[in-house]
Amino acid sequence: MGGESIDLFAMVSSLAGETVEILLSASFWVAVLRIATPLIFGTLGVLLCERAGVLNLGIEGIMVAGAFFGWLAVYAGGGLWLGVAAAAAIGAAFGLLHGVLTVLLSLSQHVSGIGITLLATSLSYYAYRVGFPKVTTPPTIEPFGEMAVLKAVPWLGEVAGAVTPLTALALAVVAIIAWLLYRTPAGLALRIVGENPAAAEAGGIDVQATRIAAVVAGSALMGVAGAFLTLAAFNAFFFNMVNGRGWICIALVVFASWRPGKALLGALLFAGFDALQLRLQQGSGNVLPYQLWLMVPYVLSILALVLVARKASYPQALMKPYRKGER
Repeated sequence: MGGESIDLFAMVSSLAGETVEILLSASFWVAVLRIATPLIFGTLGVLLCERAGVLNLGIEGIMVAGAFFGWLAVYAGGGLWLGVAAAAAIGAAFGLLHGVLTVLLSLSQHVSGIGITLLATSLSYYAYRVGFPKVTTPPTIEPFGEMAVLKAVPWLGEVAGAVTPLTALALAVVAIIAWLLYRTPAGLALRIVGENPAAAEAGGIDVQATRIAAVVAGSALMGVAGAFLTLAAFNAFFFNMVNGRGWICIALVVFASWRPGKALLGALLFAGFDALQLRLQQGSGNVLPYQLWLMVPYVLSILALVLVARKASYPQALMKPYRKGER
């Protein structure tokens, strides 16, 4: 028994020391930003939709479509930023479809969202099979490179210089959406529509137009989230590359209490857990099953979600259809 206790203590001490070493390395924080980038875009997209009162479960499929059509635009000869624009456009198109079904026709937001996910995913996979019927390995493109110009930033240069332009854009979008929601009349209108659409209409706000605009804009961000995977994180499109990130974004919005700043924190927190488990998995050898390490970011995120969600104040009109003139 004594020997087993010593071995357990030695293993825990080794893991603790290894964790501290990882947390102090610049490569770890570069990985955190890379993993967090699609989550930031996706979470902000979900946040915009839900702030206006619309649940968008189509995010998983929209991210797949953004990943494919963004990559396809670049593979066909367009520039990388054209690929980003294409991903945003396809995301906005699916968002418009979701908005028409749920806002104008008042259909179930759950059913419409899941339908969008199935449609977007199937359409992307079908287009890939038709466009590349005989390839054995995914065709590649030249992805976004590092922003070497930022290496001169004091203290943060090694990390900042290793990020891609899309990561910088994601961080900028957090500030833009925070400013939009809390410092502009359009943001006030969007928040009122998500809280009390009847009062918004009484104040002269077009509830349906505001909701559809929020869903279209949010879905465009979801498309860009998918595009990051093929245009920056990787250089090709392959099946199942989104791998549940859309569902994680929906959970992160609840964790963030529908606030952009906390959404950024939540994305970084999950990315930190994920990056840490990858390194601990590599460094621990066969001491623990790798499946246990794969569980770590999800288990810790669920615990964080449970602790925070109990006090979260959600938009009061979320998932509630509204017809013009109703009270």
